[in-house]
Amino acid sequence: MKSDHVVVIGAGIVGAASAIWLRRAGFDVTLLDKGTPGMGASYGNGCILASASVVPVTGPGLIRKSPAYLADPNFPLFMRWSYLPKLVPWLVKYLSHANETDTRRISQGLTTIVSDSLEQHQALTVGTQAAKWVQESSYSFVYSDKAAFEADAFTWQLRREAGFVPEIIEGAAVQELEPILGAESQLLAVLKNHGFILNPGNYVQDLVKLLEEMGGKFVQTEVKDFTLDKGTVSAVDTSAGRIYCDKAVVSSGVWSKPLMAKLGLNVPLEAERGYHIVFKEPSQRPNNPMMLTAGKFVATAMDQGVRCAGVVEFGGLNETPSKAPLKLLRRKVQELFPDLTYASQEEWLGFRPAPTDSLPLIGELNGTGVFAAFGHHHIGLTGGPKTGRLVADMIAQNRSNHDMRPFEPMRFGTGK
Repeated sequence: MKSDHVVVIGAGIVGAASAIWLRRAGFDVTLLDKGTPGMGASYGNGCILASASVVPVTGPGLIRKSPAYLADPNFPLFMRWSYLPKLVPWLVKYLSHANETDTRRISQGLTTIVSDSLEQHQALTVGTQAAKWVQESSYSFVYSDKAAFEADAFTWQLRREAGFVPEIIEGAAVQELEPILGAESQLLAVLKNHGFILNPGNYVQDLVKLLEEMGGKFVQTEVKDFTLDKGTVSAVDTSAGRIYCDKAVVSSGVWSKPLMAKLGLNVPLEAERGYHIVFKEPSQRPNNPMMLTAGKFVATAMDQGVRCAGVVEFGGLNETPSKAPLKLLRRKVQELFPDLTYASQEEWLGFRPAPTDSLPLIGELNGTGVFAAFGHHHIGLTGGPKTGRLVADMIAQNRSNHDMRPFEPMRFGTGK
């Protein structure tokens, strides 16, 4: 058994998975979070283990289309305009990747992290109480007709190259498979070997309980800084005092950026404001998780009801929800699920960590013993267990068959 002490900062899905795999590798592990485990971005996702999410938002043509998207009240992209001046430097770098060459490169990197998501969640939880939250399923992409599906040809080409080939279902068979869908949805592209989490918040909290049962620790405290000894981390300074360690993992989502700045790394990362609504006691449920392409949201039958998640807004870390994104999401849900009724609703706003190149940061910072494991944008729940396993392997010095260069945390340099 290794006796090195590793501190993991951030108790979302990535941090919890990192801590468990490190503990299984024999390390002493302390997991830290300023809040309740699993209640950040890991709580509010679409619940889907979206192994086919190998295509970044910044696809070819986005620069040309963006102004029209922002001006269209029916398109799920919003901007808090007062935040735009601060956003511009990040946005310029983000849009610079909206070309075919970069999209293909990013897609290959994302495939490493997400393509075996279901298997990674199962490996993380096998034989534990947390396994009950992991459900196997198909994943359906819903289109109005064949022309709408064919308009996504480039996206589906990248998915096929990653090994995801859909079964196409058309016409009345769509409603036979998914009665919740209205008549205007006339095509499903169905992918097998996917999954979903019945309750992401409870799932992560059970993972933290598992860590404690394995002899690891969880401490609720805020990390303030790092202490380095001859360039290598020796302690983490928190609101509860100094915690000595041999290695540290930073997996705190959007809150990782200021921690990286303490080590001299300026990460071009912005908070993408994401929304969901849970429709409780619903009259209908999707039989499998689905992406509603006409509304750019996902719908999943989870234990609290039907969760509909989507809508992108840029506007920083302001915790006040905007009305327009939620209003649009409700309207799209009503259009696509016309017969859905429910007893009540629950709204949520959270912050996804979005690097300019849509790839997470995974790896050690300049020999400091501090490892990055954040920046997963839309794929945090999907890619969390694989990321945790990769980080644990790095710290344990186990050789990897994966090309980790796309995730190099120093790829942005240290300049301001």
